[in-house]
This record gives sequence, C-alpha cells and structure tokens, in this order.
Amino acid sequence: MSASDDIISAEVVEDWAEAKNRRSALEFFQSTTAMAIVLVVLFISSSLLYFMLDDDPVDYGASMVFEQDRARGYAEDLVNLGHPDWKGRMSGSAEEQAAAEYIANTFEELGYQSTLHTYEVPMHSINSEPSLRVCVPGAVGGIGVVPCSTADVGQQITSFNHRIDYVIQGFSGESSIMFGQDMEVVHLGNGSDDALWSSAAGKVGYIEGGGTKTGNTFIMTSAIEYGLDAIIRVNKDYNCGKIEGNDCVPIFKGTGYDAIVEANGGSAPSQLAFIAMSKDAGEILESVVINGSGRLEMIIDVTNNQELTIRVPCGTYYGTSDELLIVGGHHDTVYHGPGAIDDTSGTASVLEMATMFSEYIIENGEPERTLRFCTWGGEEEGLWGSTAYVDEMNQDLAMNLRLYVNLDMNHVDIDQSRSDSVTLFANHPEDYGHIERLAEEYKVANPQMASKYTINLGLYDGAKGDSDGMPCNSDHCPFVYDLDGGDTVGRAAVCYGSGSWEYHTYLDDLTRFNEESLGISVTIYGNYVKYLAWNLDA
Repeated sequence: MSASDDIISAEVVEDWAEAKNRRSALEFFQSTTAMAIVLVVLFISSSLLYFMLDDDPVDYGASMVFEQDRARGYAEDLVNLGHPDWKGRMSGSAEEQAAAEYIANTFEELGYQSTLHTYEVPMHSINSEPSLRVCVPGAVGGIGVVPCSTADVGQQITSFNHRIDYVIQGFSGESSIMFGQDMEVVHLGNGSDDALWSSAAGKVGYIEGGGTKTGNTFIMTSAIEYGLDAIIRVNKDYNCGKIEGNDCVPIFKGTGYDAIVEANGGSAPSQLAFIAMSKDAGEILESVVINGSGRLEMIIDVTNNQELTIRVPCGTYYGTSDELLIVGGHHDTVYHGPGAIDDTSGTASVLEMATMFSEYIIENGEPERTLRFCTWGGEEEGLWGSTAYVDEMNQDLAMNLRLYVNLDMNHVDIDQSRSDSVTLFANHPEDYGHIERLAEEYKVANPQMASKYTINLGLYDGAKGDSDGMPCNSDHCPFVYDLDGGDTVGRAAVCYGSGSWEYHTYLDDLTRFNEESLGISVTIYGNYVKYLAWNLDA
C-alpha cells in the first residue's frame, strides 16, 4: 500500500490546489483569489442554509462540556512519551507505539471497545545521532598530512547542532561523507537552473529554498535525476527572525514517496541524504566550504528502503444502527520535536471529546449512530495510517460513514498577537449549515471566547484537486475521496487552527500550548456529532 503522490502531509503551504505543503489553512484564506472563492461560496451557501434552518429551527440540546485542564493533561501525557533526546513521536518508532497504546488504553478506560490496528507501510527510520561538520584545514594539511585529519595541526572545525541548525528530511537516505574525501558542495541557487544540477553529479547540492519556493519532492527527484550524492536545503526566507533571534529555523518537510520511487526506478534512493539547515548555519557552510577551502563531513544514519509498523488506535461505542461517525487526528509528530501543536493538540482534542461522550452516554443512553474515535500514525510521511485504515474498512465506510471529523492543529497560539483564528470547514452543504448555526450558538453561549477568537467557516464541495474541493493535506482526505474506488464522496468536517511559528521545528513544545482554544472546535463539532449520533434522520 502506498500513499498517492498528491497526499503529502504536514509541509509548508506551497500550492493549496495540490495541497502538498501546508503550514496553516489560514494562509489559504489570506490569498486574494482564495478569499474571493470563499466569499462567493459562503455568501450563496450560508445564506440559503441559514434561512432554511431558520424556517425549521433545530434543537441541538444542551451543549457538551469541554474541560480544558483535562485536555491539557492528555497533551502533557502525549508529549512526555516523546523520544528521550529528539522529543518526537516519529511514525514506526517505539515512541509512536507508546503513544498509540496510551490512546488505546484511554479509550478502554472510558468504556469504548478499544482496537489497535497495525499497518506495514514504507517508512524511513533515523537510527542514530547524525553529524554535520565543516573544517578549515590547518597549517600542515597537504604537507604529507591529510587536511582536516587528526594530524592536521591548527585545523578549525565547526560542529552544527542537530535539530537546531539542521534536521533530516522525509525519506532522506544515508551518507558517510568524511573530511578526507574533500567532497565538493555545489551551490544550486533556488534550483531552477538545470545546468547547475547537471554540474552537481556525484557531489553535494546546496539549494536555497524556503516555505514557498521549491518543495522537497522536486528537490529530491531532481537530485535523483542528476545523480547527486546528497542534498542540503537552507531556509533563508521562512519565519526568519520570529522564533530564534534573526535566524530562519530549519523545518522538517515530507517528500512524495511515490514520486521518488518512480524517479529512482522502483525503490527509494538509500544513499541520497537530504537535510535542511537554518540560514545562519547554512551561511557558515557557504563561507567555509563553497566559497572557501574548507571541507564537509556529513554522516546521516537513516534507513529508508523498508516497511515499518504504524498504528491506529480506535475506541468504538456501538449504536442501534450501523451508521457511523468518526472523529480523528494524528498522534505521530515530526521526529525532532515534541509536536505539541502538530498534532498533539488534535489528539488531545480527540481524547477530550471521547471523554465528553463517555460521560454523556452514561447519562443519556446509547446513541443511534455508532461513535468511533481514532488517531492516526504515519500522517507526517504521507497520510499512511488513515489511508491504510480507509483501505481496510472501505466497504463498511462507503456504506455507513455519515461524517468524519478531523482535528489537525485545531489550536491558537498562546500569544494571540500572532493570530487569533480557527477555521472550520466541510464538504457538504447540509453539514456546513449545521456547523454555521452551531458556531453562532457557540458565540452567544461563550461571549468571552467569541470576542477573543475569530471563527472562520468554509464549504468545499468540489472534486479532488479543484480549487473548491477539499484539500488533501491531512487525514480527512482518504475519507472523502478514497471510498468505493472514489465513486463515493465521503462527508467530512475539519478544523485547522491559525498555525504556529514553531511548526515542524524542535520548538513546537508546550510553552506555546493554549488548551483554551481547543474548546472552540471540540464544543462546536462535539455538539454536531451529538446531534447526529442521537438523531438518525439527520
């Protein structure tokens, strides 16, 4: 099983239509063209649905009660399960397994039928601490002594800090470039010059790129095509000066697995290392190696031509019918950071919502529709978990899934001077109409939150890949477009928060966490799921 080439999750926004590189859905709404589409869709659909609902008022019942301290507790538990050194819960790792088992056990404790699905999928693993250094040869280098060897007196070595100065990229291969090789590093500019790529065959390519220039899939397939030994992408224009002095912190980005396998003749290129560097660290490398007489050492211990086990824990409370409601988010993170926002926030929200419904069922009895809460492994490398789950359960989902709710970074930064919004969107007018009404009810019931946070709404009911279709940048995509061979369009509702400057960096930790903001999506979607669960006609 492999993810489609246009399902590349958790990258910085580059093209919403292709949805390969997302930082925050808010950026989509901020573009002029996209805003025009949104306004037209919202004006037509919301006006019709609003008056339709006004003519036939809907009683959603008492509001579900969100407990922000409990949600934070779930987030803290998950973050504490991260790698002892790198902090992340990378898919296929012991840390991801621990998180999935914690979630499955929580579902069981809450009274759900708990299951832990496992899937074997293509996955890269980082086996040991990498090393990246540059060296200026000493006075005796070359006089019967290998420059930058231990005998080279006066050599100057600069060691870069893993996670802070550089990070390994998705489906990177391995490398063992040593000072003694005197490996040439070729500056590729922004990657648009084929002649520069051609000159880098058998060498290390150094490319300037940021959040909106060239994607990892293009960079890696080009490196394969031109026979490079390794790739370094330096960030010179994304979030510069925002989170660490004046530097531009390196971020993890995924790579389109199908594309690199095709470019490499059927397998991932196991010897092609790929890292991203910060602006400051990259400029040191440029000065010493590209523009000077220095040498590069680049030891990356990665295995990328294998399958690893990823996990999907689910908790199910069976209703009186086979119709199904699913709420999900992804529990994996990038390997080098705690992932407090992406997507510990969404996973903690799923657990909080499951807790709310557990309490509601005790007081109100079994639902008519079956309730299921799941979290996904493998999201950061290509939606592997949700795609595999939909593939396994396809017939049942095509027949019975009423709505899938996806919570991915459904969060507003603790510092609201950065931003104050969440975005709720759906792909069916009926669901959108209810969500719009429930959002208005939420504002009335929670005036302080309404004055503090902006709630954006959107309807995307177009075909896959169209500008008015659902983006395929998170785990809702297979539930919408992969059912019954694509012949059945699933219904989904999604929440994105306003992003985080620390997105996909080592700094995505609990210091930025704002549990209060999770209550917006959890309450609105919780009330809608409750309405659907106890109202089979809806």
